[in-house]
Amino acid sequence: MQREDYESLHALEANLWWFAGMREVTAAIIYPLLPRSDDRRILDAGCGTGGNLEWLRAYAGKGKVIGIDLVTDALSFCNTHGSQSLAQASVTHLPFADSSFDLVTSFDVLVQLPGEHADEVAVQEMYRVLRPGGYAFVRVAAYEWMRSGHDEALGTQRRYSLPALQGKLEQAGFQIRRATYANFSLLPLAALNRLVFKRLGLTSKGSDVKPLPPGLQWLDGLLKAALTVEGRWLARPGARLPAGLSAICVAEKPI
Repeated sequence: MQREDYESLHALEANLWWFAGMREVTAAIIYPLLPRSDDRRILDAGCGTGGNLEWLRAYAGKGKVIGIDLVTDALSFCNTHGSQSLAQASVTHLPFADSSFDLVTSFDVLVQLPGEHADEVAVQEMYRVLRPGGYAFVRVAAYEWMRSGHDEALGTQRRYSLPALQGKLEQAGFQIRRATYANFSLLPLAALNRLVFKRLGLTSKGSDVKPLPPGLQWLDGLLKAALTVEGRWLARPGARLPAGLSAICVAEKPI
């Protein structure tokens, strides 16, 4: 990604339907395990331009939220959120001591890591820096068959099935507490767009994470509402979705 890509990401992640809606989904999944009353040290492993750092503070209490990213341009935008606890580092070599955090989040980061086993190394690092009883929240892009120009634009290295993601986490020693797909309702539309319309040149190339065309901006609220409804469903104990654009696991480091 180029600096202009990070600039665009920074401009969109506060309000665009995808980011706002997926935060609703994330909250629904982690809140039962992580009530906001506790004080925690939280690491966003691959924080990008920092859109989730401020949001995660609600789960830190009087603790601290730390963001790390390898890219200087991404970290420069984090500062505009007032984020001062930042480090330039790779998620495959976390610069923290063992058992340093209560929660580690990974939002669409494992999919970006170059190298055949880089995602496994990153998961092992998450396990290492979590305290016993701590949680990892991991979200990744789902399904290799969904690969398209969207992935080429973002530099996506891999996509996952939910069982494959669970397997990576369990191999590192984690115990799975929640596992589900997300963005179920929009999967058919995304598949049609990426696998048919894009390839036929009927829609714009590149990433789908961009503002809607001027005549379609009214759809932003509807798309956000679809994810909000999913979040309400996933807030129910044991609820899960059978398919979706994202695969999500919450994993615990055993005590």
